[in-house]
Amino acid sequence: MGKVFIHDDFLLETKAGRRLYHEFAVGEPIFDYHTHLPPADVARNRQFANIAEIWLEGDHYKWRGMRANGIEERLITGDAPPKEKFRAWAATVPQTLRNPLYHWTHLELKRYFDIDTLLSEETAEAIWEETEEKLASPELSAQGILKKFNVAMVGTTDDPTDDLAHHQTIAGLGISTKVLPTYRPDNALNVHRPELFNPWVEKLAASAGMEIANYADFVAALRKRHDFFHEQGCRVSDHGLDRAYGDFCLDAEAEAIFGAARLGKAADEAHYGMFVSNLMRLFGQWNAERGWVMQLHLGPLRNNSTRLMAKVGADAGCDSMGDVPQALGLSRFLDGLDVDDQLPRTVVYNLNPADNYVVAAMVANFQDGTLAGKLQYGSGWWFLDQKEGMEWQLNALSNLGLLSRFVGMLTDSRSFMSYPRHEYFRRVLCNLIGRDVEKGEIPDEDALVGPMIRNICYGNAARYFGV
Repeated sequence: MGKVFIHDDFLLETKAGRRLYHEFAVGEPIFDYHTHLPPADVARNRQFANIAEIWLEGDHYKWRGMRANGIEERLITGDAPPKEKFRAWAATVPQTLRNPLYHWTHLELKRYFDIDTLLSEETAEAIWEETEEKLASPELSAQGILKKFNVAMVGTTDDPTDDLAHHQTIAGLGISTKVLPTYRPDNALNVHRPELFNPWVEKLAASAGMEIANYADFVAALRKRHDFFHEQGCRVSDHGLDRAYGDFCLDAEAEAIFGAARLGKAADEAHYGMFVSNLMRLFGQWNAERGWVMQLHLGPLRNNSTRLMAKVGADAGCDSMGDVPQALGLSRFLDGLDVDDQLPRTVVYNLNPADNYVVAAMVANFQDGTLAGKLQYGSGWWFLDQKEGMEWQLNALSNLGLLSRFVGMLTDSRSFMSYPRHEYFRRVLCNLIGRDVEKGEIPDEDALVGPMIRNICYGNAARYFGV
């Protein structure tokens, strides 16, 4: 048998890095403040039938790899039996060398199932059988996984129209992990897509228990749902945008744009930007008033493949990095709140690495001395949540801000198999800092460096999000 691939010092190149990881990082709880985990799975304590169910459902990272490997869609998102889909993934894995999928796959096999065997077509059958048996254990139910990985908090992603019934069920279970909703009002911005916007407005009206006849009603309904989310323990909003918008308009102009959309007239680019700016400012004000954190996920170019969209639908794995300018809009948006002392704690993530230094510099402009790290440059996101992307983000933050105040990593995942992503980040972090220590660029003083590592892994996030 060859050398075990996922060993204790995986990714840790130096003695200092190994010491920092094993003494200060590995034992910290996980504060997973942004995910797409289904709260229904936690509420009913879902027991997964097989590894295809827990591993391949909704994982567009794997789907993209499989398509690139020439796997037909029937074996990816289609109606093929789960075991056939798993075999297709197993056949793909050896072709993913140097893609983070290779690391993640084997970390997950090791941490969930204690399997050291490399996944391939030849090993697929044995791994299928071993994982199927272990998945039947309570330890690998949805709630069991949260306990196994010492997850202190999970933030889900929830539409304002959601009744949050699953969160209410979870709150009554007495489990050790807090599972809290996140207010994600992206559907409220779709005035450029009336065919999507208008049915959603009706859904909002029903959830808020009120008629929506005009823009003022629309805002009141959104605020009513914001209040409801707060009552259910929500302390975070999240916003997925191609860019930040700072083209603020009067309510009368927003009313005209809203009214046109309700009549089926799509907003043009300029009016869309005005409407989004106006609503986003309101969300920021409400968050500041309530003491919430606001997350801005900036930069995706979504649904590029018309063919895949028609066949699979949204979140099919055909999204990409956008390349729109970010600096001016982000500056105007943050300043529009800051000037009136209404800027909440804010985390800004960018998807295009060309914007790393733009975002890291911009958030530093609006630190106000009221809270350490009030404005955060968010972790490497989506296409950047891999070793190189993480290092780029950590370096930009270190050079232009305070790494010591960073709130650290999150899974941003739909899969309960993603918790080793936190381990992966912690290894990358300790390896990076360990190299600096051994080069003499950081003092070789555990009393100085160790607490920083612990705080980035858990403590900073727990304090920042305050839940």
